[in-house]
Amino acid sequence: MTSKEQLSRRSFVKAAAASALLPSALTRGFASESSSKTRKGQKMKVGSVSWNFRGIGAGPPMDEPIEIIGEMGFDGIELIVSRPEDLDTYWKEPVLSRLRKKLDKYHLEVSQFVLFQYAVEGLSSLDDDERNRSLGVFERGCKIGAALNAPIINIVAPWARELKGPREYLPRYYAVTKGEPEVKYHIDIPKGFDFNAVWEKFVETIRTATAMAKANGLRFSLENHTHTLAPDSMAFRLLWDRIKDPALGMNLDIGWIQLQREYPPLAIYQAADHLINVHIRDIDGVGLRFVGIGEGVMDYPGVMKALKDIGYSGYLTIEQDGVPDMKGVVTHGRDMLRRLIG
Repeated sequence: MTSKEQLSRRSFVKAAAASALLPSALTRGFASESSSKTRKGQKMKVGSVSWNFRGIGAGPPMDEPIEIIGEMGFDGIELIVSRPEDLDTYWKEPVLSRLRKKLDKYHLEVSQFVLFQYAVEGLSSLDDDERNRSLGVFERGCKIGAALNAPIINIVAPWARELKGPREYLPRYYAVTKGEPEVKYHIDIPKGFDFNAVWEKFVETIRTATAMAKANGLRFSLENHTHTLAPDSMAFRLLWDRIKDPALGMNLDIGWIQLQREYPPLAIYQAADHLINVHIRDIDGVGLRFVGIGEGVMDYPGVMKALKDIGYSGYLTIEQDGVPDMKGVVTHGRDMLRRLIG
């Protein structure tokens, strides 16, 4: 065993041991309740991601999106770390205390604390050093999320780093412009690509990350995007069956499910008790653009029926791609979701 492997194993054992010693109040009940029923007996709540009003890669400060979303009367907000270096320059005291006061002022919950994919992109790497660096970022994110009273730490599932597409963000490989040479939607897959090796290392890494989340009193939600290592509900179930930890749950993005020509309500039934957060989008009929909520082909009544059928009582969080009237579109989505919740 190499020294790197020993370090990785020691980190996992330490995290797992720490989680076992946490008081039950800190672990927030995730070991004793099914994943979709963390707020059992309560209605679903409606939230907005902070990057609706501050670009996902823009980074801090977070004061303005908190104020906008708070004044719009949402129940919750998702805050995001865009770059690892922001952990040293922004996500620390006294900033955290200021953000907590602002959240309290608007009666906003941090429904999830999010690490942008680029902040932890090494989680799917076969290189030990790169993977451990991203695990270090993930662990720091857990501590910040806990300090902001978030119940969940979230990431979009990473993709195999060996794959390269026409866009830096591989899940949007399809988003080519007329006249560009990549119009065939090509993805480069290197000779000798070993998916089994990538998958096994990914399972090990998610197991470690789940233990880190538990050690900080959080649950860990993994989100589906196209061509990641957990692109849909069934892939998540395969992953969960290897880890078998109720602290690990799925963040279902219904727009990315529809983009893959799958039916979002069916994906909800497939996720079942593993579902702990839902991102709300709409998509055009061609399946190439996330349009304003209510302007596309999303079957929202079907989505809501499925959520109620499985007993889901978590957040429905609006994540809207850029539109000219962001506030108007998000307000419409908020009102529509509350009508559907009843």
